[in-house]
Amino acid sequence: MAPNKTDCIPEQFKFKPVLSCPIVVNFIGETVTSDAGLTLIAELDRKRKITSRLAECFKDYRDVNRIDHSVENLIAQRIYGLIMGYEDLNDHEELRHDPMFVLALGKIIGSEKEQSVLAGKSTLNRLEHCPENVTSRADSRYHRIEHDREAIEKLLVEIFLESYSKPSRQITLDLDVTDDLVHGNQEEAFFNPYYGGYCYAPLYIFCGQHLLVAKLRASNVDPAEGALDELQRIIKIIRSRWGNVKILIRGDSAYSREDIMAWCESQMGVDYVFGLGQNSRLLQLSQSVQYRASQDYSEKLQTIVEFFETLFAPSSDLKKEATAFVDNSVWYCSLNYKTLETWSRNRRVVAKVEYSNEGVAHRFVVTSLTIKQVPPGRLYTKKYCPRGQMENCLKEQKLGMQSDRTSTHTFAGNQLRLWFSSVAYVLIHALREQCLAKTEFQNATVGTIRTKLLKLGAIIAINSRRILIAISSASPYKEVFATVYQCLSQLPCPG
Repeated sequence: MAPNKTDCIPEQFKFKPVLSCPIVVNFIGETVTSDAGLTLIAELDRKRKITSRLAECFKDYRDVNRIDHSVENLIAQRIYGLIMGYEDLNDHEELRHDPMFVLALGKIIGSEKEQSVLAGKSTLNRLEHCPENVTSRADSRYHRIEHDREAIEKLLVEIFLESYSKPSRQITLDLDVTDDLVHGNQEEAFFNPYYGGYCYAPLYIFCGQHLLVAKLRASNVDPAEGALDELQRIIKIIRSRWGNVKILIRGDSAYSREDIMAWCESQMGVDYVFGLGQNSRLLQLSQSVQYRASQDYSEKLQTIVEFFETLFAPSSDLKKEATAFVDNSVWYCSLNYKTLETWSRNRRVVAKVEYSNEGVAHRFVVTSLTIKQVPPGRLYTKKYCPRGQMENCLKEQKLGMQSDRTSTHTFAGNQLRLWFSSVAYVLIHALREQCLAKTEFQNATVGTIRTKLLKLGAIIAINSRRILIAISSASPYKEVFATVYQCLSQLPCPG
């Protein structure tokens, strides 16, 4: 439990002596930081111009003569805080004095001529807060910073396109929805029985580990609500840069809807593979392959049982024990299927039938890819199953970037918070992709990168010639730090 501001905090803490030498801990190290790795993030951001371009999506109606902190600095401070694990605005009441954050924003420390204190929680709150009773930010007294929703959404796609050195020939777009539990009186928050609580249900679209869409939605809408609109929007932007790229759209059974599939079929070079819920008709159509799977499993099991009978005395338990040595029989087939009412045409459905000692399990996917393009087994295992990687990306967003920290009252304010955490994820993924590709952290999670590479203790020494950030010589990942620095030095400078 965090202490109240009125609580008395001791000036120093004494611990058990070592060889009669007392150990004393205090919090008066003014030029000491625990976030020295932020230098890497700030340099990457300077080269890629991510937070500065995000700032261009905002309009600032404040009086220029009364501004201490520009919108660009406010946004950078907020996103750097998320990257370093400070998701709460209240954290910045103390972080505003952290010399590492001051340096990351390009301000001078140790100088009396220039202010070296960053924005506090109240100023940052005016950036995020979107009161519903303010119709014009230009006329508002307190909330005079306005964001452009369409510009922010477009920026996420543009950053994705810029991450490629040349146009890609084929990409896969993954759609999914997750829960964002709320615990207050937030707008558009409803009880969702599937997730078992009051929540939002944001829609995400990823391409690999690149985040393209983070759309906050109420939890009482259809899981596919807005998915087609978002697909049309981002594919239009992608095709404007990469005219010949082939696009595969992938999702679970929530997205096997007539409008989405029909639109994909009407587009040149756009295919889909979606999960499909089973029904009696699909089970009937797949009976033949189910029979073959059961026969295959029985034959494999019988072979093991006969071998056991040559080693052990006949027993009723031999068959049960033999099942531990028999692999499940997995068979695939393509079906021609059309629903009675919702689908406008016959479509290819791939059935996966898995037979084991516990019985039979069916899985179905619907796709626009023909059997000549991709055979059924390969389509299921190579085209559909890899969408599970998106679950890891969503987990990184929620656990690593605290994307579910949507605790402000207004829906618009919570959407803005979701975008901030999304841009923070984009920035740290750019670090992973461009600078950590040849290191042990090439597949590391956001939390691992933060803990081992960014959260570094250091002493900051200032004199008239330079500012020295002295990181502990015992840091176990200084070689990785040096590799990242070398990669950053090779990135082109902006402008």
